[in-house]
Amino acid sequence: MNYRYLTHSISGFIQQTAVCYVQRGYWFYVIGHIPNDKNPLEVDQKLLAQYQIAISKFQRCRRKKEGIASVQYIRYRNTFLLLATEGNHPIFAEEKTALRDVRTAPIRVFGYSICWQNDRVLVRLDHRSFTKLQKEFLELALRLKLHTLAARFWAIRFEPYRQVYHQIKSIWRSVNLKRKTAGLPLVPYSALRHKRRICRPFQKNVKATSKRRDEEVFLMST
Repeated sequence: MNYRYLTHSISGFIQQTAVCYVQRGYWFYVIGHIPNDKNPLEVDQKLLAQYQIAISKFQRCRRKKEGIASVQYIRYRNTFLLLATEGNHPIFAEEKTALRDVRTAPIRVFGYSICWQNDRVLVRLDHRSFTKLQKEFLELALRLKLHTLAARFWAIRFEPYRQVYHQIKSIWRSVNLKRKTAGLPLVPYSALRHKRRICRPFQKNVKATSKRRDEEVFLMST
């Protein structure tokens, strides 16, 4: 079976994790980082075999009826997630010390925080990313020309999931309050990106050079 697990962007990793896994009941997770001296493909194959992950939808459905949990695996570069549904499965014993529940412990990865609250998945910026972004824009609020500052808002690399959008909007309001006090023109609402880009997580995008460069900068700064 051709099991797809290797994503080619942070956006794809987050989208697949939040929308396709957590939203569908994969609430238990283990996050891991593959050391640079190890071959990621060998680690992939070991985990896929160990937890019998690469199975068909029919097999997952049958196992669910038998009370057996389903497990998914996803990786971007050296960061991976193992995610499981409720049920019986060896992963709960073998990963007992590392296993977390997204309903009580959000998945914090690549600057995002993914959790399950009020019967739905929520994606927001984690505290560190939000604070860093807010500080950056407040420092630039009076230094940049209006069109340059507006372009900076539009170019924010984080995808505007509802909670992310509200966080960025709060930064936008703080920036405009500071500019208004200084008698400067305000950053227009149109500078905020309110629709996230839907991507194909497991498909390489040869046109995404600039986006990959932004991710390189992010990964180096964390």
